[in-house]
Amino acid sequence: MTADSGPTPPAYRFGTFLGVYTPSVLTILGLIMYLRFGWVVGNLGLPMTLFVVLLASSITFITALSASAVATNMRVGVGGEYFMVSRSLGLELGGAIGIPLFLCRTLSITFYSFGLAEAVLVVWPQSWGVPSPALEQMLAAAIIVLITLVSGKSAVLALRLQIPIMLAVGLSIVALAVGAFSEGTRAPEIAMTLRTAPEGFWYIFAVFFPAVTGFTAGIGMSGDLKDSRRSIPRGTIAAVITGLVVYLTVPVVLAVSGKITPEELAVPGVIWTSVAVLGAWLVFPGLWGAILSSAFGSVLGGPRVLQALAADGLAPSFLSRVSKTGQPTIATWISGALALAAVALGELNAVAQFVTILFLTLYVVINLASCLESLVGDPSYRPTIRVPWQASLLGSIGAVVVMFLINPIACLAAIVLEGLLYAALRRRSLKKQWGDVRAGLWMALARFALLKLRCHEGDPRNWRPQILLFAGDPGKRANLVRLASWFNQDRGIVTVCKLLVGDMEDAPDLLTVRRDMDRELDEAGVVAFPEAHVVPQFEDGVIAVTQANGIAGFHSNTIMFGWSRRRERLESQLRILRAVSRAGKNTIITHLNWAHEPGMQTRIDIWWGGLQDNGDLMLMLAYLLRMNPEWHKARIFVRSVARDEEERERQLESLGRLLPETRIGAESEVIVKPEGKGVRQVMQEVSRDASIVFLGLKEPEEGAESEYADRIAELAEGFPTAIFVRSAGEFAGRLV
Repeated sequence: MTADSGPTPPAYRFGTFLGVYTPSVLTILGLIMYLRFGWVVGNLGLPMTLFVVLLASSITFITALSASAVATNMRVGVGGEYFMVSRSLGLELGGAIGIPLFLCRTLSITFYSFGLAEAVLVVWPQSWGVPSPALEQMLAAAIIVLITLVSGKSAVLALRLQIPIMLAVGLSIVALAVGAFSEGTRAPEIAMTLRTAPEGFWYIFAVFFPAVTGFTAGIGMSGDLKDSRRSIPRGTIAAVITGLVVYLTVPVVLAVSGKITPEELAVPGVIWTSVAVLGAWLVFPGLWGAILSSAFGSVLGGPRVLQALAADGLAPSFLSRVSKTGQPTIATWISGALALAAVALGELNAVAQFVTILFLTLYVVINLASCLESLVGDPSYRPTIRVPWQASLLGSIGAVVVMFLINPIACLAAIVLEGLLYAALRRRSLKKQWGDVRAGLWMALARFALLKLRCHEGDPRNWRPQILLFAGDPGKRANLVRLASWFNQDRGIVTVCKLLVGDMEDAPDLLTVRRDMDRELDEAGVVAFPEAHVVPQFEDGVIAVTQANGIAGFHSNTIMFGWSRRRERLESQLRILRAVSRAGKNTIITHLNWAHEPGMQTRIDIWWGGLQDNGDLMLMLAYLLRMNPEWHKARIFVRSVARDEEERERQLESLGRLLPETRIGAESEVIVKPEGKGVRQVMQEVSRDASIVFLGLKEPEEGAESEYADRIAELAEGFPTAIFVRSAGEFAGRLV
């Protein structure tokens, strides 16, 4: 089973009303509406209560729009929010959100079961004595077993049971409205009093906010919907609007009712029974039903997240199995067992805040997914509901703010948990068969950067070697690629190019060649971009590829060759040097024979031949080399050979003025050539113990390549590692 194909589809699929709207709206109109709305009005007054409702609902409404936008761009499979995040932002981030989401929904079963048990025990006859905590735990456990059995048997049965629950909730709201006006009205309280909430406005806001967070219950049923693209946006937005209308109506009704005073409203509890027609007879069925519905939403949604995680390889594969009726039975039993085990924890209020914050991190990521999809503008992103990226970003920021308001410590813990999960999944190098927004994001950022970089093209302050390395098989020449990476400190671009001489018709598949090169580079532990080209002959191919390499204002400025023992290849490199110099490309020819292991380098010698442009480039390359951790202890020496003492003094004076201005920290030495010794012999004797030696190259005249190749070959043999450098004209990265 592949990640794209997903789990086996259910036997029965739901429409918008039963599959999305009903579970969402019943989770919104839940426990806090009955137990805390009066408390909010009694402490804040009517205007600030309405402000709290609008502020909290605006965050959820934006998130609902963002979720709807993402949902209309894809056929959302099993897993709801996890599916959308993983297909938009990648499997790793999806898993980092999906695993806590499963745990949240599972623990929510326990929370709602405890809440229902507590609400049922409110009507416990006093003559039977005070209910014990053990009794409450037993009742909660029984509720978990019941709803798990019903949900595991059939999602159809679980969702259809919510229809009478919705009627009971609606009836309790009507009873509240009718009862509120039965004994006249009063002027609503305007001022914020904080009678029973001295902690202040944001504390009350944090207590109320979970009341508006239930809209994702319907999204969790995505894999069971007939048409997720149509049902998720319609059902979710309708549920959020319904919740907003009810939440704007209920505080007005409570604030103007003549049946209850502001002081009584400020006392936490089921104050609805004092206001509604028939009191507890109509209120408690709605209260119990709302809590039960929320529990059903969790026991239906949690296993489906686990099912999707298993289908994507983030959980054992057997958890994605479904029954004949299409239910993830095994995942449901496991969710129920975990919820049942959580009953033993007893007091779960502290964990409840953590669960709420984990849900909020989900809202952050949903908004972020919509924001990035809109910003990147991939051609594949064609939602039927479009949300401005600024609105989604605002929703994401709002969710983060609320997380900190509820509990800063729990917020930090949730972020750390999901960060660790993301890092762990990244290390697993998860493979997937779908694209995500990250590729488009990097493409958009790369284009933006290239456009900005074009304005700074040729700026010597920002010059660094962008190297096009003709290395053949990078696996066999890993040290050469590593040297190129050292030259730009792993901050520039190293492109490793393999030329296949021949005809395109007989050439191997270039995509396969590049993949093999990429694998070899990874195994060698070096970062570079592989390229493979078919060329009719080597020299013309190198020149053509060199001119074409790069994009926009980001072109290779230096080509690099390894040393060839074939003299004709060295002669060919010299002819190429002459051609690419006219195109403004520097050339580096390397003769590698490390005298020390990496980290043991002690000395870098630069032989200054009087050609300023070559000297500047050699100094810059030596400096960049020393900036790497493996080379930071190496000393740089600029050396030269003089014919006599007078010339030596002139060269020392010249280098003494130049080197301090370069701020490279190089030392200088000018050696007077002894009688009877050639310059080459002096250089080899002085630098035989150097870790690496830089030498300048000239452009050989046409036809003189063979003679010049002999000279540099003799020179290279006397050094451990020799780097021959040719700067194409005035050095672009001026040192002073």
